[in-house]
Formats: sequence, structure tokens, C-alpha cells
Amino acid sequence: MTNSKQICVLGLGYIGLPTASVLAQRGHHVVGVDIRAEVVNTINRGEIHLHEPGLGEVVAEVVQAGKLRASREPVAADVFFICVPTPINADKSPDLSYVRAASDAMQPYVREGNLIILESTSPPLTTERIVAKHAVPQGWTIGRDVFVAHCPERVLPGKILREVVENDRIVGGMTEACTARAARFYESFVTGRVLQTTATTAEMTKLIENAYRDVNIAFANEVSMLADRFAVDPLEIIELANHHPRVNILAPGPGVGGHCISVDPWFLVAAARDRTPLMRTAREVNDAKPHFVVDQVLAAARGLQDPVIGCLGLTYKADVDDLRESPSLEIVRELQEHRLGEVIACDPYVDRHTCPDIRLTSLANILLRSDIVVLLTDHQVFRDLPIRDLDGMRVVDTRGSWRGRIDAAPSDGLTKLTETSSTPNRIAA
Repeated sequence: MTNSKQICVLGLGYIGLPTASVLAQRGHHVVGVDIRAEVVNTINRGEIHLHEPGLGEVVAEVVQAGKLRASREPVAADVFFICVPTPINADKSPDLSYVRAASDAMQPYVREGNLIILESTSPPLTTERIVAKHAVPQGWTIGRDVFVAHCPERVLPGKILREVVENDRIVGGMTEACTARAARFYESFVTGRVLQTTATTAEMTKLIENAYRDVNIAFANEVSMLADRFAVDPLEIIELANHHPRVNILAPGPGVGGHCISVDPWFLVAAARDRTPLMRTAREVNDAKPHFVVDQVLAAARGLQDPVIGCLGLTYKADVDDLRESPSLEIVRELQEHRLGEVIACDPYVDRHTCPDIRLTSLANILLRSDIVVLLTDHQVFRDLPIRDLDGMRVVDTRGSWRGRIDAAPSDGLTKLTETSSTPNRIAA
């Protein structure tokens, strides 16, 4: 391509590696940086260390073409991307140590005219207070000597390669010149709209998007817990309520996980606790949901001696390998702590090296041995499970995936399934 650039992407995780690969496909020369030697070696072999449809083929292609290589150290470049994790601490405050470390690491390689882009989801003023201060050489003028902007990622795992290109992007610079420079770069490879604003507005917009979703999920989860109190089906209530032309309640689940919705609202709460009581309460509702599910499993185990509890799914959402903030994983670990019986789990996207503290087994073994089956993550293989395979077991279905296929529950509230089930009865989280 004409106007090919040297690009350095710091962080080769779920966002950094797809971004680096797409840019390399566009003809840029990309160096991806990661502190993990095994990740660097894997990518330089043309392989990948995470599950994302289509990514393996793209990485193999651009590595072989010499357009992408991985390194443990930054290099001089025209454009720098920061795509590192921004987790939360135990007290729910933001942990920005990775952003600070990446900014410090790149600073010796920054040259006049460079563009520095923070893509990591961050609390308000992170671009100004951390990236601008740590990545930019002292004495340089931002907007003249170097250009700094925030462009938050807005992609869905499982569709990242497409959404990196097709989604609308928000570009917020430290100055108008920074915004314009960053916008021109994104317009060179993004087919969606590139919306220009300030860095702080861009930071807040991404957080508000996910806080909005979190609040709506919390309402659905609270409905499910309220319905449990009165022994009625929460999904039926939601389905009926959604017949109102101005009501659209989401489906409840076992909690909220992932790198965005379960984390981002806490950034806003930490930034202005006195202005965010609704967001804080929603987070508390969703963080409490896994404990509610555990209580349901304990109720299902009443009358059983040393039951085998088979848990289906560990990742935070269906058909991905992402375990970050996963409520499913939290539930399994809490069940183990109760020592009620033997807890076994199955997840087609997780291996023993990833979760050494979990007793992983095959789906066939779960179905053979379990007294209680808990559907936590609705991977396609679990959704498609023939109901006859669960005959005689007690079931906690946190996703409603088997709703309408389960026989009427007995009077004690515990569910046994039959092949001919058609009544929407189960213990629903």
C-alpha cells in the first residue's frame, strides 16, 4: 500500500493482536510487543495464543509476509498503540499500572511527529494524566511535536476481526490537531464512521456505553431473584412484560463477566462516587448474582448424600475462551469451597493448564456421573444437548437455554428432566 507506516502495538491480547494483524494486512509494518515470552514466540511462529475466529489464519499470513513480528521490547515507529489490560483492584479501584508501564516503555522510542493512541478502556483523564505525561518526552508540545489520542475499542469477542474495521470509532485527541491526526489514520482502515471528540469525552463515552448495559442487565438479574422469592418463572415474566410496546427487558444470567461491562462502571464510580449511585448499585446486584446461583445449587442438593455437581461452562460468554471476570468460574470455585460434594466441570474452550484448580472432565463424564447439572455458560454444544441426556438429574439452568424442554418440577422445587419435556420448569437463575 502507499503511505505504509511503521506501527508498534503494545499488548498482544484480545484487542492488540487482532488490531496488529488487521494493520499488517493493510500493508503496514507492525511490531507487536508483549512482556510474555511464550506469547512472543507463539506469534513469531505464525500461531496464536487465544481463541478468535479467523485470527489464526490472518496471523499466519502476515507473519509469513514479514508484515508482523512480535517482540518483548518496543521499537521506533510512526504510530504507537497501547492495547494493554486495565483491570480493577480488589477494592474496585482502577489498576492503571499496565498503561503506565507501556507508556514508560515506549517513551525512549518516541520521535517528533509520532501518533500515540490509547485503545485500552480507561477512566476519565487517563490519556492526559498517564499517557501524555509518561509517553511524551519532557518539554515536547502535544499537538505540535507529538500527537496523543484515545480511541476505545468497541468489539465483541468472536467478531473482533470484522468489528475492528466495520464498527464506528470514537477518536478523542488531547488537542484538535491530535484528534484530526488520529482520525485520518483510522479513516485509512476503518469502514465505519470516525467520530471526533476530546480524549476525556472518548474515555467517558466508552464507559457510559457499558455502564448503561450493566444497569439493564442488573434489572433483569434482580427480576430473576425477585421471581425466585415467589416461585414463578422469571423468563415468562420478562417475555410477557416485553409485549408492552415500550418495554424491552434483557435476559438474566449467572452474573456479568468479561473485560468491559463487569469492570468499566467501576471506573466511573471511582472517578465520582457521589454522582454514580445507580451504577454502583447495578454493579453490586450483578456481582451478587453468582452467590445467588450457588444458593440455588445448594437448594438443589438437599436430600442428596455427597452429590456430584457437574458444571457446564467456565468462560464469561458463549463460544469464546475468555475467562476474565467470569461469573461461571466464580460459581464453580465457590461451590468447591462449600465441599458439598464432588464438583466437576466441562468447557470446550478451557484446558487444565488454564484452570489447574478446577476438576475438568469431558461432557460425557459430566452426563454419566452428575446428580446435579448446572448450566453456566451457554456454549453451542450445551445448548444443543438432547434433553434425554439429562433425564433424572437435578438441573440449575442459569441461562434459560433449556426452557420449554423441561418437565414440570416436583413439589419440592427440584427439577427432573424427561425426553418429552415441554413445560418451562427448572431452577432458573
